Amino acid sequence: MNKVILVGRLTRDPEVRYTQTGKVVATFTLAVDRFTAPGGQREADFIPIVVWGKVAEVCGNSLTKGQRVLVDGRLQIRSYDGKDGQKRWATEIIAQSVEFLERRAATGAAPEEHRPDDAGVFGPEVSPEDDIPF
Repeated sequence: MNKVILVGRLTRDPEVRYTQTGKVVATFTLAVDRFTAPGGQREADFIPIVVWGKVAEVCGNSLTKGQRVLVDGRLQIRSYDGKDGQKRWATEIIAQSVEFLERRAATGAAPEEHRPDDAGVFGPEVSPEDDIPF
């Protein structure tokens, strides 16, 4: 099974592009804290994230540098030939869903989770002080 779940902060705003066939793709880098020994210095890994389709559009329109997100996806390792003719390797996470863990400072929007076709989403998160309708 190839499943990755990461929580971290965006190091820059997402970059949104369109393929020649019209598919939307967004890329960003996620800074994820690494476990260290007690009292040790905090370290982070910088992990490239690739998001496709409607989720990519939402990420491009809603996420900004520094925002904290949860990414659920799979690890992909691919090779390509560099401009110098040398074989290169790229390791990245292909996101299946992206959950916004904090409000966006400019709009004050509530945290949201975005999945293709909203599969498996049961509605907005309810806090303990909200009135529950049942």
